[in-house]
Amino acid sequence: MTVNEAVADAAESDPLDQLGFLLARNGAIANSRVHHAFESCGLAVRQGTTLMLLGKAGSMGQQALAATLEVDPSIMVAILNDLESARLVERRRDPADRRRHIVAITKEGRDLLTKAQDAVTEVEHGLFADLSPEELTALRGLLAKVRTTPGDPVCTEQ
Repeated sequence: MTVNEAVADAAESDPLDQLGFLLARNGAIANSRVHHAFESCGLAVRQGTTLMLLGKAGSMGQQALAATLEVDPSIMVAILNDLESARLVERRRDPADRRRHIVAITKEGRDLLTKAQDAVTEVEHGLFADLSPEELTALRGLLAKVRTTPGDPVCTEQ
Protein backbone atom coordinates (compact mmCIF):
# COMPACT_ATOMS: atom_id res chain seq x y z
CA MET A 1 0.00 0.00 0.00
CA THR A 2 1.39 3.42 -0.93
CA VAL A 3 1.33 6.50 1.28
CA ASN A 4 -1.39 8.03 -0.90
CA GLU A 5 -3.52 4.89 -0.57
CA ALA A 6 -3.06 4.85 3.20
CA VAL A 7 -4.09 8.51 3.45
CA ALA A 8 -7.13 7.88 1.22
CA ASP A 9 -8.17 4.79 3.24
CA ALA A 10 -8.03 6.75 6.50
CA ALA A 11 -10.12 9.57 4.99
CA GLU A 12 -12.75 7.14 3.75
CA SER A 13 -13.02 5.20 7.00
CA ASP A 14 -13.30 8.28 9.23
CA PRO A 15 -12.83 11.82 7.91
CA LEU A 16 -11.76 12.96 11.37
CA ASP A 17 -8.92 10.44 11.23
CA GLN A 18 -7.14 12.30 8.44
CA LEU A 19 -3.58 13.17 9.40
CA GLY A 20 -3.97 16.87 8.65
CA PHE A 21 -7.02 17.06 10.90
CA LEU A 22 -5.32 15.09 13.67
CA LEU A 23 -2.22 17.29 13.50
CA ALA A 24 -4.32 20.45 13.49
CA ARG A 25 -6.47 19.32 16.42
CA ASN A 26 -3.59 18.08 18.55
CA GLY A 27 -1.50 21.09 17.59
CA ALA A 28 -4.27 23.45 18.65
CA ILE A 29 -4.61 21.69 21.99
CA ALA A 30 -0.84 21.72 22.55
CA ASN A 31 -0.72 25.39 21.54
CA SER A 32 -3.49 26.28 23.99
CA ARG A 33 -1.79 24.43 26.85
CA VAL A 34 1.57 26.08 26.14
CA HIS A 35 -0.15 29.49 26.02
CA HIS A 36 -1.66 28.81 29.44
CA ALA A 37 1.71 27.65 30.80
CA PHE A 38 3.37 30.90 29.71
CA GLU A 39 0.41 32.96 30.92
CA SER A 40 0.69 31.34 34.36
CA CYS A 41 4.13 32.97 34.49
CA GLY A 42 2.84 36.34 33.27
CA LEU A 43 4.26 35.92 29.76
CA ALA A 44 2.87 35.88 26.27
CA VAL A 45 4.16 33.01 24.10
CA ARG A 46 6.48 35.23 22.06
CA GLN A 47 7.87 36.75 25.24
CA GLY A 48 8.49 33.27 26.66
CA THR A 49 10.07 32.08 23.43
CA THR A 50 12.30 35.16 23.38
CA LEU A 51 13.43 34.43 26.94
CA MET A 52 14.10 30.79 26.00
CA LEU A 53 16.34 31.85 23.11
CA LEU A 54 18.18 34.36 25.26
CA GLY A 55 18.45 31.85 28.09
CA LYS A 56 20.29 29.52 25.76
CA ALA A 57 22.43 32.16 24.03
CA GLY A 58 22.87 34.63 26.89
CA SER A 59 22.65 37.52 24.46
CA MET A 60 21.86 38.10 20.79
CA GLY A 61 21.64 40.94 18.35
CA GLN A 62 18.12 42.33 18.12
CA GLN A 63 17.94 41.68 14.36
CA ALA A 64 19.15 38.09 14.77
CA LEU A 65 16.55 37.56 17.48
CA ALA A 66 13.78 38.82 15.18
CA ALA A 67 15.05 36.61 12.35
CA THR A 68 15.24 33.53 14.57
CA LEU A 69 11.71 34.11 15.89
CA GLU A 70 10.52 34.92 12.35
CA VAL A 71 8.80 38.12 13.48
CA ASP A 72 8.76 41.55 11.92
CA PRO A 73 11.33 43.89 13.51
CA SER A 74 8.53 46.21 14.70
CA ILE A 75 6.90 43.32 16.56
CA MET A 76 10.30 42.39 18.02
CA VAL A 77 10.64 45.93 19.36
CA ALA A 78 7.24 45.64 21.06
CA ILE A 79 8.13 42.26 22.60
CA LEU A 80 11.47 43.62 23.86
CA ASN A 81 9.87 46.81 25.18
CA ASP A 82 7.56 44.73 27.37
CA LEU A 83 10.36 42.41 28.51
CA GLU A 84 12.66 45.34 29.21
CA SER A 85 9.96 47.19 31.17
CA ALA A 86 9.61 44.08 33.34
CA ARG A 87 13.42 44.00 33.76
CA LEU A 88 13.63 40.56 32.15
CA VAL A 89 15.98 41.66 29.37
CA GLU A 90 18.23 44.60 28.70
CA ARG A 91 19.23 46.19 25.43
CA ARG A 92 22.53 47.90 24.92
CA ARG A 93 24.39 49.31 21.96
CA ASP A 94 27.03 47.10 20.42
CA PRO A 95 30.36 48.84 21.14
CA ALA A 96 31.65 47.66 17.75
CA ASP A 97 28.61 49.00 15.85
CA ARG A 98 26.56 51.68 17.61
CA ARG A 99 23.64 51.07 15.21
CA ARG A 100 23.24 47.51 16.48
CA HIS A 101 21.45 46.52 19.70
CA ILE A 102 22.51 43.55 21.80
CA VAL A 103 19.73 41.97 23.88
CA ALA A 104 20.70 40.10 27.04
CA ILE A 105 18.61 38.21 29.57
CA THR A 106 18.79 39.56 33.12
CA LYS A 107 18.90 37.63 36.40
CA GLU A 108 15.18 38.33 36.82
CA GLY A 109 14.65 37.02 33.30
CA ARG A 110 16.57 33.83 34.07
CA ASP A 111 14.53 33.29 37.23
CA LEU A 112 11.24 33.69 35.36
CA LEU A 113 12.57 31.57 32.49
CA THR A 114 13.17 28.68 34.89
CA LYS A 115 9.56 28.92 36.05
CA ALA A 116 8.28 29.13 32.45
CA GLN A 117 10.39 26.18 31.30
CA ASP A 118 9.07 24.11 34.19
CA ALA A 119 5.49 25.01 33.20
CA VAL A 120 6.09 24.09 29.55
CA THR A 121 7.83 20.85 30.56
CA GLU A 122 4.80 19.95 32.67
CA VAL A 123 2.56 20.52 29.63
CA GLU A 124 4.79 18.27 27.50
CA HIS A 125 4.79 15.55 30.13
CA GLY A 126 1.00 15.62 30.13
CA LEU A 127 0.74 15.59 26.34
CA PHE A 128 3.25 12.81 25.76
CA ALA A 129 2.86 10.71 28.92
CA ASP A 130 1.79 7.64 26.95
CA LEU A 131 4.80 7.71 24.59
CA SER A 132 8.06 5.93 25.26
CA PRO A 133 11.40 7.75 24.78
CA GLU A 134 11.81 5.84 21.51
CA GLU A 135 8.37 6.92 20.32
CA LEU A 136 9.14 10.55 21.21
CA THR A 137 12.35 10.36 19.18
CA ALA A 138 10.43 8.80 16.28
CA LEU A 139 7.71 11.48 16.53
CA ARG A 140 10.30 14.27 16.39
CA GLY A 141 11.85 12.64 13.34
CA LEU A 142 8.53 12.20 11.59
CA LEU A 143 7.40 15.75 12.29
CA ALA A 144 10.70 17.03 10.90
CA LYS A 145 9.82 15.30 7.62
CA VAL A 146 6.43 16.99 7.27
CA ARG A 147 6.71 19.27 4.24
CA THR A 148 6.50 22.82 5.45
CA THR A 149 8.69 25.77 4.60
CA PRO A 150 10.08 28.55 6.78
CA GLY A 151 7.95 31.06 4.86
CA ASP A 152 4.67 29.32 5.72
CA PRO A 153 2.52 31.50 7.99
CA VAL A 154 2.49 30.02 11.47
CA CYS A 155 0.72 32.45 13.72
CA THR A 156 -0.68 35.95 13.42
CA GLU A 157 -0.94 36.76 17.11
CA GLN A 158 1.41 39.05 18.96
